[in-house]
This record gives sequence, structure tokens and C-alpha cells, in this order.
Amino acid sequence: MSLFDLVGQVADAALGGNAEGGGQSALISAVGGMISQQGGIEGLMNAFQQGGAGDLMQSWVGTGQNLPISPEALTSVLGSEQVAAIAQQVGIPPEMATTALTQILPMVIDQLTPNGTAPAGDALQAGLGSLLGGLFK
Repeated sequence: MSLFDLVGQVADAALGGNAEGGGQSALISAVGGMISQQGGIEGLMNAFQQGGAGDLMQSWVGTGQNLPISPEALTSVLGSEQVAAIAQQVGIPPEMATTALTQILPMVIDQLTPNGTAPAGDALQAGLGSLLGGLFK
């Protein structure tokens, strides 16, 4: 099983089949938009650092095991407005979006940083495009 398959299965399980129109791609696309809005992975790392969860984010970027994040910690870092925006994009309640993000975000960041380095600009967009494309193989 590829990582793309695993991300897709986790997205489906986290969304419980309740997302409107292509839950997997909608969620990954929403996560990609959020990462871009945060200033890429570096910007997201800064937000996690400021929110007291920098060690969690670093585990996702690094080459070791990904540490889990609680829904409360994720909401604290991203803000309830950002979570609500993602929920609206995907067509699910904010609580479900938070749960899905705690499972999907570490996997997406891990996939986008295979060598422990954060891509920027076009490389980040290419990585997100590849991740989305891999879900539909």
C-alpha cells in the first residue's frame, strides 16, 4: 500500500463519508490552501512554534515517527476560524474537520518533506499536486 492510498483511507475514515463532493481531494486541497495561506511549510512551522506545538510539527517534517496532535492543540495553533473555513470548504462540521486534520495534517506534512526539508514556492505546489494526483491512481 502506498502512502497515497494510506492518506486516502485516513481521509475517508476521518470524514466518515460525510464530505460533499470528493472528500479526500477536498480535504487535501483545503489543507494545501491552508499551508499556502500560512506562508508554506516554514510559515506553518512558525505558527506551530508560536502555539507551543513546534516539536510536533518538527516530528512531521523530520524523518522519524510523526507525533500525534490533539484536536485542542490543533485548534489552538490554527485558530477556530481557520478550522471553520476548512470545514466549510469540505462540507463537514468544524468538529469533524478538526478530527480529520489531526490525522491528515501530519501525513501531508510528512509526505511533502520526505528528506526532512521544507519545500517552498513552486516545489510546494508541485508536492501538493503530486499528493492530490496520487490519490486518484
